[in-house]
Amino acid sequence: MRVADLLKKKGSSVVTLSASATVADLLNTLDDNKIGAVVVVDDDQVVGIVSERDVVHHLRGGVDTHAAVGSIMTDEVNTCAPEDELNDLAARMTEGRHRHMPVLRDGSLQGIVSIGDVVKARLDSLEAERDVLEDYLRR
Repeated sequence: MRVADLLKKKGSSVVTLSASATVADLLNTLDDNKIGAVVVVDDDQVVGIVSERDVVHHLRGGVDTHAAVGSIMTDEVNTCAPEDELNDLAARMTEGRHRHMPVLRDGSLQGIVSIGDVVKARLDSLEAERDVLEDYLRR
């Protein structure tokens, strides 16, 4: 299964903010959308990602909800492509300890996948394989 197949199932909408948005805006966005990460964009280009972990790290030093998201985001964004295989992506996400990864095609944001999305897709695939094998054995 490829990332594109996963996006077809889960959808390709991505919640984004600008780097100039405040941490307060970010907190509201995360809570309102029940998500763990937001992609930071500037002129439709991905410039960063900010996750719950980034917020916790920032707030640990003292609460400054007026700070810009750009000051706490991760600006070296690890991304994947729609053509990437989910098994390879799972390994990359696990090794790099990335819980969210934007999906880019030719620099254009196509979606975002979480490690939970990847694990669920893999489990669904394994269950389907099991069902086929059980059906075969019953014949």
